[in-house]
Amino acid sequence: MTIRDDDLDTPPQINIVPMIDVIFAILTFFIMATLFLTRSEGLPVNLPNAETSTLTNSREQRLTVTVDEQGKVFLDRTLIAIENLAAQVRLQKGNRTEILVVINADRSVEYGTVITVMDQLRTIPGVKLGVATKRE
Repeated sequence: MTIRDDDLDTPPQINIVPMIDVIFAILTFFIMATLFLTRSEGLPVNLPNAETSTLTNSREQRLTVTVDEQGKVFLDRTLIAIENLAAQVRLQKGNRTEILVVINADRSVEYGTVITVMDQLRTIPGVKLGVATKRE
């Protein structure tokens, strides 16, 4: 009786190279997808430079007031009249004790417009003000 190679039971093998390729493709997809899921607050404006600019990553509730180059005021990307700003921030604040309001003002905006916005926000108790800048 002769033993043929076909008769021998070869141990099963799992080729993992295609599985690794699929895993890396999925990982790449998730990395690229999360890069585009960053939260955009406010509208893009030409921020002034500041050497002492710091990045805050606080977890507290935050609102963004944007003043664009034409002097238009936006509350979280919604156009709003300066006179109605305090009332809208009060509504957004609700019954929270504190809320951070970041002012994104274009560098070409008149100083008086930014002061008017800040004055409106200071009338609300519990509002902490921040001014957005970019590091030189």
